[in-house]
Amino acid sequence: MPKVKTHKGTAKRFKLTGTGKIKRAKAFKSHILEKKSPKRKRNFRHDGLVHESDVKVIKKQLGIG
Repeated sequence: MPKVKTHKGTAKRFKLTGTGKIKRAKAFKSHILEKKSPKRKRNFRHDGLVHESDVKVIKKQLGIG
């Protein structure tokens, strides 16, 4: 059985929390920011969690499960 390789694009975008959940950055923060409110832009700073329906695929790409 060959080794499972980590998908490097996935590894750069997602991090595992201590409880095994997967953290991700929020989208829509990079450009066209003038029309977005300060509150909305501030909320983009906080990390989100990956939806449970996507966890299985991402963990496989990270070589975890």
